[in-house]
Amino acid sequence: MQTNTTRHASIRQQQRGIPSLLVDLLLDFGSSAPAGEGASMLFFDKRAKRRLDSYAGPLAKFLKDHLDVYATGAFE
Repeated sequence: MQTNTTRHASIRQQQRGIPSLLVDLLLDFGSSAPAGEGASMLFFDKRAKRRLDSYAGPLAKFLKDHLDVYATGAFE
């Protein structure tokens, strides 16, 4: 899946070395919390990690060390 992001978000993602795959996984499996002013924060909590583990199967062990990311914005 190709995620449409703002120029600012793309720059920050590149600066932090966050691959697009992780952003896509956040959008598909991440948990959401209000971030103020109509924005949301997506992150991997225990429940989101379990959903991702169930989906990824044996590949989940390779993702485990990379799930300490979050994103904020107006997500649909």
